[in-house]
Amino acid sequence: MVPVELTACFSTLLTDTVNLSRFKLELLDDRADSVYRALKADEEIGHLVLDKIPQGSWAQRTIIDPVGDNEFDADFLLLMEENPDWQGSPKTYIDKVYAALHRHSRYREMPHSRKCRCVRLVYKNLMHVDIVPYVQLSDGRGVIVNRDDNVWEATDPEGFTAWMRKQDGITGGNLRKVIRLLKYLRDHKNSFTGTRSIILTTLLGNQVSETRALADPGYYSNVPTTLLHLVQDLNTYLQANPAKPSIADPSGSGVTFDHRWTQDTYAYFRERIRVHTGEIDAAYHHPDKETSIELWQSLFGTGFKEPEGQQSSGKFPAAATSVAAVTTTGRSGRAG
Repeated sequence: MVPVELTACFSTLLTDTVNLSRFKLELLDDRADSVYRALKADEEIGHLVLDKIPQGSWAQRTIIDPVGDNEFDADFLLLMEENPDWQGSPKTYIDKVYAALHRHSRYREMPHSRKCRCVRLVYKNLMHVDIVPYVQLSDGRGVIVNRDDNVWEATDPEGFTAWMRKQDGITGGNLRKVIRLLKYLRDHKNSFTGTRSIILTTLLGNQVSETRALADPGYYSNVPTTLLHLVQDLNTYLQANPAKPSIADPSGSGVTFDHRWTQDTYAYFRERIRVHTGEIDAAYHHPDKETSIELWQSLFGTGFKEPEGQQSSGKFPAAATSVAAVTTTGRSGRAG
């Protein structure tokens, strides 16, 4: 029997509930720009500040509207010139960025703190900006700081973006939407709590198969079908791996994301994906439209509904172009 795919309901859910609003996206843009300009103008480190590069969910267009009182945030790499005087002490870059904010007339009055890999600046309206110093070393490596261990960590944000763009293209743009849906499910139902977004993004992206798309042109035909197949394929992978597998950075940087979760976190994620796979399969394949809607609502809440009149245009992905606008300097083509 042909399933009731309810693509319009998924569009409504994404547009009205899951996606970050245009207003908040523009707020992120403006605040990241302001922080960057302040650091660029700082008397002590401004000459070392070269560029800013969005990263994480913001850059990958998988950012979602926070559930409840959770904060929304922007991560950006602060490209800095290597300073020979700080050789042997990577954490100095974080300390100096923190000190620059502390000197600033506005930002010194706002909560700001040093984290392992960034400096966090917190705003009152449930948002924060994470500033991640990023240095191109003389040997050609692109690195960020691990302040806790005072060491460099390799990273390739442009490579990750290229990989994400390729995988999303195979699915006709549906991968990013599925990632947002799974992140919303995680936060909305406190499901697989502790699984970081970079892990979820990489695992789902790794399931995308060009071979499957060629063999079955409908495999990623729309959002619900892509959701079903990616979660099924992810579940197959997870059930074949009772022990936490190593998750490599798909950019080819040579690092892994293994430190981002524990065996206990992995085991909980593995079990929840097994359960959700059955729930998604049942909702997708139920032949009765109203029952199918109810089953989807048990997962995603009452935001899953048929559109009422014309849909709002104030949400992602229509607002996605504002993400690209964040990089106003020479690397703007690398953020999308």
